[in-house]
This record gives sequence, C-alpha cells and structure tokens, in this order.
Amino acid sequence: MIAYIKGNLEAVNEEAVIVEANGVGYEIICANPFAFQDVLGEQVLIYTYHYVREDNQTLFGFKKTDDKLLFSKLLNVSGIGPKGALAVLASVRVEEFVSAIEREDDKFLTQFPGIGKKTARQMILDLKGKLPDGFAAVAVETADRSSEEEALQGQNNALEEAIAAMKALGYSEREVKAIVPTLRQEQHENPDPYIRKGLALLMK
Repeated sequence: MIAYIKGNLEAVNEEAVIVEANGVGYEIICANPFAFQDVLGEQVLIYTYHYVREDNQTLFGFKKTDDKLLFSKLLNVSGIGPKGALAVLASVRVEEFVSAIEREDDKFLTQFPGIGKKTARQMILDLKGKLPDGFAAVAVETADRSSEEEALQGQNNALEEAIAAMKALGYSEREVKAIVPTLRQEQHENPDPYIRKGLALLMK
C-alpha cells in the first residue's frame, strides 16, 4: 500500500494530478483535482489509496486522511466502486456524510450520482455504527448544530410574524422595536406567545 506521495505537482486535469517524486511521475485520480491548482509547481503531500485489481492498478489521492479513510470504507459497501466513492467525496464534507449515515437519511444519500434508494439503504446498513469514533463524534456534533440552527430559525420566523401582527394592530415601529430585545429572550416556535407577551408589554 502506498500511503502517500510527496513531490512536485506537475499538472492538474479534470480527473487527476501528476506528481513527480524521485524522478517518477505519478498519476493520482482525485475527487476534486482542481483543489490542488493553487499549489501547481510546488511540493505537495497527497494521501493515496492504492487500488489493485487483476487488470488494473490505480492511485486515488486525497488532501486529508479523513477523506481517504471514508473512501476506503465506501469501497466495502456492496454496489459502490471507486467511481461512486469519489462522487460522494466530490459532493460533500466527511462529517455531513457520516451524519446522514448515523441518522439514516437515505434522501440525503440519494443526491449523489449513481446512488439510488436501494444503494443508499445498503450504505446505511454497511456503515452505520461502523465508522471510526472520531467520525461519529463529528457527525453527532454536526447533527446537533443543524437541529439548533433549525430551532433558531423557527424562533426568528415566529418573532417576525409576531412583530408584523403587532404593527397590524396599530402599534408604531418605534413602540414595537422597543420591546423586541425583551421578546428575544423568549424561545417559541409559534408567534402567539410572542404576541401575548408583546401586547402585555405595550399596554403597560
């Protein structure tokens, strides 16, 4: 197994990069070759996965070890080959993908080229709970952050509706604006509690 290649980046094209190391030019297939464009002509270190079959030997390259590890895990999924694994890595961050696996979000997984519902379910079956602890921790953190963001967005929308309702009742922009900081301390996903609280404040 060739773990990584360190050398001069000689060329970048739509499918691969060419790295010269010790007088040998290595063609390395990447999910996003142009991610290396800014270091063309400079020394690079690319983590590699040496894919070996009876009639084929290919080097796949990655900027980060997490990407390489996920690639190797995807190859163990029935129905996923190197092309499909690269398509996943080209479209999503590792933590987003792992989060989708852990929450069994097959709708998210079917957005990738060549991944149908059957393959998405197979990915979940083969990978859920079997990815490294570091991946799982990041996935949980990402999922929690997404939930918090959704909740916050819901609260903001409810408050905006409440503000509009109070203005429609005849209160001025200045009056409503004065009580908004107090209303923001509340946490509701429905405008009604904000309206009740706001009217109570306005009538003081």
